[in-house]
Amino acid sequence: MQLVSVRVITNDVPRLVEFYEQVTGLAARRPAEQFAEFVGPACTLAIGSVETMALFSPGAAVPESNRTAVLEFLVDDVDREHERLAGLAVVPEVVQEPTTMPWGNRSLLFRDPDGNLVNFFTPVTDGARARLGG
Repeated sequence: MQLVSVRVITNDVPRLVEFYEQVTGLAARRPAEQFAEFVGPACTLAIGSVETMALFSPGAAVPESNRTAVLEFLVDDVDREHERLAGLAVVPEVVQEPTTMPWGNRSLLFRDPDGNLVNFFTPVTDGARARLGG
């Protein structure tokens, strides 16, 4: 088994796509008006409109109500990313300034426009780098 995608359900696909294009620097693929995806080397972040849930099970996902999952992105330099994000047109709400965590990652925690938590992190200890194969 392999985890290949995480999907965020939203009421406003264009707003969330614009946000993630700016914060990640990646261009979204848009195979349909109600769906977009950011394809990375290890996993894909998909963004779907609430209407797409009708194809699965209406009401199964409720936009803007996540209080448990964190979308995590490995970056080269968390502090540099923090500075870059402050200059974007869609400045995210920072939840935690860059902080070195006990497990060896330096992390920046912020929210996307729907309130989902996003973590940009960089392994800064030998142990953290080893866990990520670096």
